[in-house]
Amino acid sequence: MQCRFCSTELKHVLLSLGSSPLSNAYLTKEQLYRMEPFYPLVVYICQHCFLVQLEEFGSPENIFSDYAYFSSYSDTWLKHAKNYVDKMTGRLGINHESFVVEIASNDGYLLQYLVERGVPVLGIEPAHNVAEAAKIKGIPTEEVFFGVQTAKRLVSEGKSADLLLGNNVLAHVPELNDFVEGLKILLKPAGVITMEFPHLVRLVEEVQFDTIYHEHFSYFSLLTVGKVFAAHELTIFDVEELPTHGGSLRIYAKHQSDESKNVSEQVLELRKREDKAGYTDIEHYLNFNEKVKAAKREILNFLIQAKEEGKTIVGYGAPAKGNTLLNYCGIRTDFLDYTVDRSPHKQGHFLPGSHIPVEAPDRIKQTKPDYLFILPWNIKDEIMEQMKHIREWGGKFVIPIPKLQII
Repeated sequence: MQCRFCSTELKHVLLSLGSSPLSNAYLTKEQLYRMEPFYPLVVYICQHCFLVQLEEFGSPENIFSDYAYFSSYSDTWLKHAKNYVDKMTGRLGINHESFVVEIASNDGYLLQYLVERGVPVLGIEPAHNVAEAAKIKGIPTEEVFFGVQTAKRLVSEGKSADLLLGNNVLAHVPELNDFVEGLKILLKPAGVITMEFPHLVRLVEEVQFDTIYHEHFSYFSLLTVGKVFAAHELTIFDVEELPTHGGSLRIYAKHQSDESKNVSEQVLELRKREDKAGYTDIEHYLNFNEKVKAAKREILNFLIQAKEEGKTIVGYGAPAKGNTLLNYCGIRTDFLDYTVDRSPHKQGHFLPGSHIPVEAPDRIKQTKPDYLFILPWNIKDEIMEQMKHIREWGGKFVIPIPKLQII
């Protein structure tokens, strides 16, 4: 296997999580009786550019053409999107004369707030089912995968972007160089790119192994993503550290030829911090595997003890990250009776690999479990507020990562 950015032969394994199904391949009842494909979930690190990455097993067309994740079912994420729009309209002067393009625009969770302000927008979303949800909201959306070919066509149609954004898409791209070159082509000479993605430093330091799944092809430090963008004549001129998804980066990029924007102190400071912490040293990564094994034992020890005490445990959420955790730890219905999710697109289905049934949240009031095991722990505050009524019967919340907590 070669590095998807610099083509160096990959020799170092950061982590092996065994084999797992595609984490968004939710099953119908009929599919439970068919063969389910599992693929190795092995994480490599490039000794040359330090890009952390997975091998490509599922093609983007197979993974994303019909997608189970709808962004609008998270109140926390909607608030994050609205705050972003407020910030960009102020900072960049985005208005009715601007043109904003979002890649992986999902169900229009973000662009809807720009449409409300009269800003011309375009969403690019390859998953037909979620793209249709955006169109129903009145958001212009193209059902296509983004790269050089799509960018050139849009430019030929006069659709270059003043603001080009992508939230949690950069990590999902197997053809990384084609994608970033496409960003360069579509961006106006004085335009701005913003990209958000989980920060590799947070993943490693807080043992967030469930962030790793087949749909996430790459995991970025600021140092490495800067190299990727620079190779395509783009400069990262600002960065924000965000709490979303357990700790993310929002990078701001411009054309190298654009002299109107200076590189911020935040960029320089974070680069120094990553370098000092060892993120350009292979040795720094090599104890991560043992930390993940210890986290698995801690989770299983709690579940085993709770079950031996006769306690009932159910899950909350059916996120991709939860499926990594469940399959790596070998958690099935012997530990979690079921899980619940607000999205009707997941209800009535079964989680890939573990085959845990997905119910509507009202089910929790009916069964009154002793513990609610929160799989999307990154939005635990939102969930604990929604489900605070479990206190009425003495129910407790379980937060598995970054460190097991009973609340």
